[in-house]
Amino acid sequence: MGNSYAGQLKSARFEEALHNSIEASLRCSSVVPRPIFSQLYLDPDQHPFSSADVKPKVEDLDKDLVHRYTQNGSLDFSNNLTVNEMDDDEDDEEMSDSNSPPIPYSQKPAPEGSCTTDGFCQAGKDLRLVSLCMEQIDIPAGFLLVGAKSPNLPEHILVCAVDKRFLPDDHGKNALLGFSGNCIGCGERGFRYFTEFSNHINLKLTTQPKKQKHLKYYLVRSSQGVLSKGPLICWKECRSRQSSATCHSIKPNSSVSSTVTPENGTTNGYKSGFVQTDAANGNTSHGGKSSTSSSTPVRPGNFSFSPRPSYASVDQATMFISGPPKKRHRGWYPGSPVPQPGLVVPAPTVRPLSRTESLLSAPVPQTSLTGILQPRPIPAGETVIVPENLLSNSGVRPVILIGYGTLPYFYGNVGDIVVSPLLVNCYKIPQSENKDLEQLGLTGSQLLSVENMILLTIQYLVRLGPDQIPLREEFEQIMLKAMQEFTLRERALQMGAQCVPVSPGQLPWLARLIASVSQDLVHVIVTQNSLAEGISETLRTLSEMRHYQRLPDYVVAICASKIRGNEFCVIVLGQHQSRALAESMLTTSEFLKEISYELITGKVSFLASHFKTTSLGDDLDKLLEKMQQRRGDSVVTPFNGGLNEYVSTQEAAAMIPTQNLDLDNETFQIYQPQLTVARKLLSQVCAIADSGSQSLDLGHFSKVDFIIIVPRSEVLVQQTLQRIRQSGVLVDLGLEENGTAYQRAEKYVVRLDNEIQAKFEVFMRKVKQNPYTLFVLVHDNCHVELTSVISGSLSHGEPSHGLADRVINCREVLEAFNLLVLQVSSFPYTLQTQQSRISSSNEVHWVQLDSTEDMSCEEKLYFGLNEYSKSLQWGITSPLLRCDETFEKMVNTLLERYPRLHSMVVRCYLLIQQYSEALMALTTMASLRDHSTPETLSIMDDLITSPGKNKSGRGHMLIIRVPSVQLAMLAKERLQEVRDKLGLQYRFEIILGNPASEVSVATHFVARLKTWRGNEAEEWVPRTYQDLEGLPCIVILTGKDPLGETFPRSLKYCDLRLIDSSYLTRTALEQEVGLACCYVSKEVIRGSTVALDLSGKEQEKVTVSENDSDELLIDLERPQSNSSAVTGTSGSIMENGVSSSSMADKSQKQPPTPSFQSPANSMGLEEGVSTGTVGAGETLKQECDSLGPQRASSTTSKPSSSSSSSSSSSSSSSSSSSSGPQAVPWPGRPVQGCRGLDAALPPVVILSKAAYSLLGSQRGGKVPSSSSLLPHSDVAWVSSLRPLLHKDMSSEEQSLYYRQWTSARQHHADYSNQPDPNSGTQACHPRRLLLTGPPQVGKTGSYLQFLRILFRMLIRLLEVDVYDEGEINTRHSEDSEVSQSEGEPWPDIESFSKMPFDISVHDPKYSLMSLVYTEKLAGLKQEAIKESKAEEPKKRETVSMMLTKYAAYNTFHHCEQCHQYMDFTSTSQMPDSTLHAFTFSSSMLGEEVQLYFIIPKSKESYFVFSKQGKHLESMRLPLVSDKNLNAVKSPIFTPSSGRHEHGLLNLFHAMEGISHLHLLVVKEYEMPLYRKYWPNHIMLVLPGMFNNAGVGAARFLIKELSYHNLELERNRLEELGIKRQCVWPFIVVMDDSCVLWNIHSIQEQSSQPIEAGVASKNVSLKSVLQHIEATPKIIHYAILGVQKWSSKLTSQSLKAPFSRCHVHDFILLNIDLTQNVQYDFNRYFCEDVDFNLRTNSSGLLICRFNNFSLMKKHVQVGGQRDFIIKPKIMVSESLAPILPLQYVCAPDSEHTLLAAPAQFLLEKFLQHASYKLFPKAICNFKSPVLAVDCYLNIGPEVAICYISSRPHSINVNCEGVFFSGLLLYLCDSFVGADLLKKFKFLKGATLCVICQDRSSLRQTIVRLELEDEWQFRLRDEFQTANSSDDKPLYFLTGRHV
Repeated sequence: MGNSYAGQLKSARFEEALHNSIEASLRCSSVVPRPIFSQLYLDPDQHPFSSADVKPKVEDLDKDLVHRYTQNGSLDFSNNLTVNEMDDDEDDEEMSDSNSPPIPYSQKPAPEGSCTTDGFCQAGKDLRLVSLCMEQIDIPAGFLLVGAKSPNLPEHILVCAVDKRFLPDDHGKNALLGFSGNCIGCGERGFRYFTEFSNHINLKLTTQPKKQKHLKYYLVRSSQGVLSKGPLICWKECRSRQSSATCHSIKPNSSVSSTVTPENGTTNGYKSGFVQTDAANGNTSHGGKSSTSSSTPVRPGNFSFSPRPSYASVDQATMFISGPPKKRHRGWYPGSPVPQPGLVVPAPTVRPLSRTESLLSAPVPQTSLTGILQPRPIPAGETVIVPENLLSNSGVRPVILIGYGTLPYFYGNVGDIVVSPLLVNCYKIPQSENKDLEQLGLTGSQLLSVENMILLTIQYLVRLGPDQIPLREEFEQIMLKAMQEFTLRERALQMGAQCVPVSPGQLPWLARLIASVSQDLVHVIVTQNSLAEGISETLRTLSEMRHYQRLPDYVVAICASKIRGNEFCVIVLGQHQSRALAESMLTTSEFLKEISYELITGKVSFLASHFKTTSLGDDLDKLLEKMQQRRGDSVVTPFNGGLNEYVSTQEAAAMIPTQNLDLDNETFQIYQPQLTVARKLLSQVCAIADSGSQSLDLGHFSKVDFIIIVPRSEVLVQQTLQRIRQSGVLVDLGLEENGTAYQRAEKYVVRLDNEIQAKFEVFMRKVKQNPYTLFVLVHDNCHVELTSVISGSLSHGEPSHGLADRVINCREVLEAFNLLVLQVSSFPYTLQTQQSRISSSNEVHWVQLDSTEDMSCEEKLYFGLNEYSKSLQWGITSPLLRCDETFEKMVNTLLERYPRLHSMVVRCYLLIQQYSEALMALTTMASLRDHSTPETLSIMDDLITSPGKNKSGRGHMLIIRVPSVQLAMLAKERLQEVRDKLGLQYRFEIILGNPASEVSVATHFVARLKTWRGNEAEEWVPRTYQDLEGLPCIVILTGKDPLGETFPRSLKYCDLRLIDSSYLTRTALEQEVGLACCYVSKEVIRGSTVALDLSGKEQEKVTVSENDSDELLIDLERPQSNSSAVTGTSGSIMENGVSSSSMADKSQKQPPTPSFQSPANSMGLEEGVSTGTVGAGETLKQECDSLGPQRASSTTSKPSSSSSSSSSSSSSSSSSSSSGPQAVPWPGRPVQGCRGLDAALPPVVILSKAAYSLLGSQRGGKVPSSSSLLPHSDVAWVSSLRPLLHKDMSSEEQSLYYRQWTSARQHHADYSNQPDPNSGTQACHPRRLLLTGPPQVGKTGSYLQFLRILFRMLIRLLEVDVYDEGEINTRHSEDSEVSQSEGEPWPDIESFSKMPFDISVHDPKYSLMSLVYTEKLAGLKQEAIKESKAEEPKKRETVSMMLTKYAAYNTFHHCEQCHQYMDFTSTSQMPDSTLHAFTFSSSMLGEEVQLYFIIPKSKESYFVFSKQGKHLESMRLPLVSDKNLNAVKSPIFTPSSGRHEHGLLNLFHAMEGISHLHLLVVKEYEMPLYRKYWPNHIMLVLPGMFNNAGVGAARFLIKELSYHNLELERNRLEELGIKRQCVWPFIVVMDDSCVLWNIHSIQEQSSQPIEAGVASKNVSLKSVLQHIEATPKIIHYAILGVQKWSSKLTSQSLKAPFSRCHVHDFILLNIDLTQNVQYDFNRYFCEDVDFNLRTNSSGLLICRFNNFSLMKKHVQVGGQRDFIIKPKIMVSESLAPILPLQYVCAPDSEHTLLAAPAQFLLEKFLQHASYKLFPKAICNFKSPVLAVDCYLNIGPEVAICYISSRPHSINVNCEGVFFSGLLLYLCDSFVGADLLKKFKFLKGATLCVICQDRSSLRQTIVRLELEDEWQFRLRDEFQTANSSDDKPLYFLTGRHV
């Protein structure tokens, strides 16, 4: 049997062809593990030959190692040698230089229906030497057998018969031109052209076929009659090929072989930088010239290091790889380019060596690396003949783990052995960088010796024990620890020399000593000459073994050779271990192909027939028929009845369950964690936008659109659609109308299948056409199928290959500036490699779940993988993670019986039998109970009895995970058949969960679901698994990976017993358990032990000893009334924890019966898994008291909710039908809106032993957890020396770990994204984010919420908060007696100057400020005013406004038009700008002031410079008469502080892009920041002395400078003949928060009596300024301004188009007229009110244009905010805040001195001290405080009467007013005693005199003769709380006598 199919396929040619095509498709996953043909295969444009065998999936290094061997040992790491051709250097014209791609040669297509498999002819016959070496071949006379080489099968020689006249003689001459040959396979003769012949034998050439190139060797028969490769055919005169016919196999010298591969270095296993190490590298298996040895040894190597394990064996029952249907041998990874699945490789001539340099012990002479190697004959002892029928005789297929040293050649029955590279990288110590070594605590010198490695390996194997299999990750940690120990010891010895190593002599003895404790599980064989002896010996013993003899699990073969030092390998003979190792070498896709191959070829027939009978030996089918007849037409009642109650089928179909009314199935809610994560995503997007990389400009977009790409799963598509619909996101984003959104949702979800290309192109077109829309491409479950396009085009394998890569990584996506890519995954490890395209800073991780416990009202908590692992420590009788030991024992027995089948096939058949027999046992044949495992029995019992409990008929879901689609279909058919024959077809449904198809449910079950849901439409059918909430069903879930489908809360059991040792990567294992993750009631986690132990399930006592103890426990816990066993259930065999009740039933609901039924029946209670909602209905309360508080109210507070509930439904069950399919409001079964009803419990997960040991046994700490496994099969570890990944690392830390220690394999989509070799940085895509979070945690909800808030934010970016406050003090303003005609564009100077000035301040920002006294104010009732004051809210009102094209912007705005204005040139340096000093003298300051201008080159035209020296002379001013529509005349000054980013200093759009002169006025210390953000602006830098000054100083200097400049310009222009008064005297001074300008007009609405409306329109600053500048006789106005916008603007307020009143924030200032009115440069507050009052009192005109209004933005940072007032000398950190009354103190006191400017302290003190300073003035507006020449805010309760002391000034009429106080602030010589004597004061009025210092205070009091009328006391003198260096201000208070 070994190598043939025992004739089973001989029946017909058709069958043969069929199998060939099956073979071809199954084998198409093979790998090209080397760069050899990379041009040929990987060049995306040419696929010259069929690549059925090529799949560049070179996986691990592990594998890479193998390849080294496989490549017949040729350790080829070079990129530029096609290994194939190396030795044939004469032909290197075409192929060997892989830098020049071969000229594509187009072949004639093969005839229809013919075989195209490599190694077979078109008739499907095998031509490979391996297969034909023993056959007798008849050839006509004159013909010779020659070997041809196919480029696709570098390891094989194809046998052909060729007329020797067309072959050369020994000297390379005399060959006839042309060709004549016959096919050995099918016997076809007379091929006259080599082209035709090469097509027939499927050479699939990419170059012109030439016999010289492809006919390579003569074939010769050895004495034993074996056909083998002979000498090379000498086509050209043999050019100095020293090795002509004599050379035998070449053995590369061992130093070479040591080229250390970077441990799965690059995915090829070779880093491109390796140099060819010696000719051997190039030798391919046929590289050695004729090997005269008589047999064809197979190199072990053919276990290439490709990911595919070598399960290649073929015999009848196993096909781990599919090979051609003639002979197959085991032992190669199906995917290696090596022998096609298992064909013997003709004598490879190069020995595989796997030594690493650091370990070279043998003194081998280095050969010169010329490229030709002296061959050496193979010593006879170095080959191993694999005995015939090894597998059949022993039942074991040994796995040889490559160790250290050279493996021998294998030949003979090589299909019966497997060579695994599992541990090989552990022995190759990589040359790590020193920093990595130090991180691990190692030194470079301290690496292990071979002897130590051997001893460690033996110790490890001994420790493994009989059940576990060796794991690479675990052994790597052991090696690392050992090295660390050595390093420590070495340090302790403080010696440079190493500690005494184990000497080779001691090794055998020590090795045997260690193995002796293993109870014969580990044997050691020591040989002297070569490993071959040890291996041969072991294999021989194995084949002669009798079945009853005990085999060791592991044999360690050590060769203690004197020449080569120690070498070793491990032969795994344990039945369980060898199978697990061999199977774990296959990737998921490979073993699924293997399984389908076994099913298609009928290999499973023995197994199937075994399961035809029941465990009792009866014929299963007959038995079922009998039961069907017995039952007749009736079926088991669908629900509300026991399993022994029958009804007719019509009645069953018509039964309607009770409805579940409060099923909130459509609610959509977003929970707190989802919100938090959505915000994290948003802030990450903002971070990208702010990063300065210009990769995302959020200000550019006004809309959000999206597309969601999901893996190929119909259910997942429907589930995502459902969530999009329920979330309303389409309507919220404005993408769809409310009515159509439901249908249109389908456009937004795309499945990764063959149609995606078209849909995606449509999407990308939309992206290009809508540059102002920000598109988000969400790639959900993005870890699935992340293979590269290139590998996809080569494998005719999975259709989805490379699709994701093609979409996500295509150029359009990478370049679209308005497209964000959001990849979402629960298992992101495959995206976190060294080649990752996502920057680690762009990863957003789910919030730490424990923190969510505190979140308000989260009724449910997430229960994920970690919680499952932890739950094992709860110590409860029914754990949530279980391993079914009984089942495992049965499996092991069967696996021994069927060694050739894949274990999953065996497991699946057994599982089907288990479930079938459990069904029979529970319904009709109780005798079968003992033959089902208790686990299976209790699950089935729960499943079929729960619907019977009540009228609602709700039950549980059981998932059985069967990855292979064929096995799943088989399971469904078998179980359905058994169910139907037993009459249970109305009791529960069986559903095949195939990702490729929709959910299909029988109509009577759909009707039942509709009833439960209530209001569903007629045509409703379930589309997602969540729609099946409450349906009793088995879902057989198939497909390679679970794809993120969400299951309903009624999911109670998850059967993963088929997930076995093939799932040894973290992603594969965890995503299976991820199926069960869900949200559960808090109590489950908090009170875990109680919650799950009280599984009270009424059942008949089942007499099973194992069960007794559990049962007893339950009884003790249960109240008397409930313990009665009257229940309709036939108890399950074993509570085994799953007593159904132990899981809270997530969905069993009861019909609302009015009150409890008899206690015996009321099962609602005992199910009560503590839900902690104490205080349920009273009736329930009494029942429950005995339960203890824990379960007091498992049920809800609705009395109706009780009634008998299903045994399985736990507390929840009793809760009246709540929680429908979607009671979990949405996403991922998250929390049910806070109802304390339902204790949702986590499903029970039943695992295989292998998975359980990885996920479960954390306790002993013996086995590593799943987290330390290789994270994903598409990535590889970078080094075997790496720190351990701790399970408790946060996901951020895990990401960084994987990014450091894993790299993408060659077929991975990220492989092409290699880091830049020079800088080492990798190219991350700037607009790509990764959202990771555990499975089913609610990521979909989170990213939909993210889309929503992203949209809101973009709208916010287009909106601005502007102040919206009505004017204040309108009641006490003077009426303007002068009538104005409405609609006048400009004021008429004559009539305007007759209007009185309205002294009251109306600007709402001054609402908390002292009123200015007017006569009208005196007449108002004080109370009214006081009330209105008190109402003032603290927070100013704002309203959101859309920005328009005329807005002023801050630095965050970018657009095409204004980038010139904002940014500098493309270079990143500062633009050219020059610094100019400008000096003038100020009379007010009494000194010279030196200002600095920073003028960008582009703005120099606005200035005048001296001819020589470029000295700044003046700033150009226009003429009054200039009329230029494209300019505004006035220079614009904007003082700004603390707002370098947020100030609205970009006036480009506000000025409509016309030229204007804009100067930023900034403080010296802020200049660098402003210059950085506004490089194109002219800066006016205030002198350093003003760094702490207020806004008054800036305005003062602007005005002083402007006046000085006006004079300079007048002088300059006068010389040019222009009159002085013709120079434009105005400047604009505006705040940095002015954002929009409007124009208002009154709409006449004569028809309605209501007041006419106000139409307002947004206009540009340019038009406002140009309009005001065009005012007639403008030079006669001192200040012009506009009013403040407010939504309350009425037509009343616009009645007068112009007002004579205060203007603020945005003014046109005439510096000529106001030459003598100065801003007070000391001021911090109210400087503009003070200035306006002084301007007006000087008789100057202030005009406000009421038809324009200004909107001011609410900017939250910078501006004239308060100083933080701190003590000058900090005594302690935590001081109480300083109160305003502490801002002043008595002179010379011990008061805390403050670090703040004196003037600031004074103004703040006055605002808060009116009660102390002016008690008589409080709320007494008839008697204001008299303030001379100044306006200061002394608090809102006080009115100030402003009086100017200047002669001829205009003042308010004060006749008859008695003042309540007098305020004199820094008064000058105009204030005299006579002036003050004119005013009358109340008795007790108070005085406050403020001066610069104490002496001037005294002088002022004397000069003004104040002591005559005012009384002073010494203690009434104060100063601001400054130190004397800070120049405090002094003031004196007194009382009027």
